[in-house]
Amino acid sequence: MSKDSRDRIIARLKSAAGPGVEYVPETACLPIETFSQEERIEKLKSLMEAMRTEVHLAGAHNWVDKLKEILTQRNVEHLLYGPETEISSVLEQHWEATVDGQPQLVAYTKDIEQFKERLFNIEAGITSTVGAIAETGALILWPSANEPRLMSLVPPIHIAVLEAKKICNTFCEVIQKQNWADKMPTNAILISGPSKTADIELTLAFGVHGPKELIVILIED
Repeated sequence: MSKDSRDRIIARLKSAAGPGVEYVPETACLPIETFSQEERIEKLKSLMEAMRTEVHLAGAHNWVDKLKEILTQRNVEHLLYGPETEISSVLEQHWEATVDGQPQLVAYTKDIEQFKERLFNIEAGITSTVGAIAETGALILWPSANEPRLMSLVPPIHIAVLEAKKICNTFCEVIQKQNWADKMPTNAILISGPSKTADIELTLAFGVHGPKELIVILIED
């Protein structure tokens, strides 16, 4: 290309370019919908059930009975739990006070290398939750030394215990109410349903990368 041709092209481009329009960012906040506790429970339940999660309502006095009923229906023989957690003392107390024939409680107390073979042969694991999000239908887990992530990932059945009072409207509300800024977890997990994936033909499969079943025991008291 000759210098004259290049100059003509550049001149046309310069003459065609008008003044730019200043970008004005949108500053108005989107309205945040809020719900009553009953509405939060119903919304969370509806959204999670749509993702193939099983949700059972129970009271603080009988949620362990509901748990035993769920395990019996599935012929579960071993239940993995974390010691020294919000739910461990209740579990241990109710298991000690009942007769034989129920699933065996297995405490996660060993290093993964020592516990690996047992872990991968346990049918169900139960964990506590730190809360839930009604807007998106998700549980919140904070894995810890007492309740490692593998407890909710490896067993084919994951049972999560959730208190209704810990259900918030939005994720932002959870962060503010629980003051995450001062105690940010090293690993926060949001779970809306059992593990699922699809191949190139869009054939949906459950349990490939995690539990086949997610069961929530929602304590309303």
